[in-house]
Amino acid sequence: MTPARLIAGLLCGLAVVSTEAGAGDAKAGRKSAIACQTCHGLDGVSKLPEAPNLSGQVEPYLVKALTEYRDGVRRNEIMNVVAKPLSDGEIADLAAYYASIQVDVLPPG
Repeated sequence: MTPARLIAGLLCGLAVVSTEAGAGDAKAGRKSAIACQTCHGLDGVSKLPEAPNLSGQVEPYLVKALTEYRDGVRRNEIMNVVAKPLSDGEIADLAAYYASIQVDVLPPG
């Protein structure tokens, strides 16, 4: 296999992964996010100091984190319980919703 074909194959694989990662429905995720708002806020801005902000996070990261909480790979007493009943589709929807929230960062000044 030539290097060009190898690179083309890898790029095609990345395109498939990117498409799958973007498969969530942000509108459905917003409805599901109501259950998350106590700690993370409906807008993804944390209401508790120990809960991270979710708005503006990249979708693949959120899918990975929620899946790991659901499967017990990542440990957090609250998140393991909350994520346990989530389907892959619900996780994708939540990730799409939080990733779709625009975050503006302003320099100090």
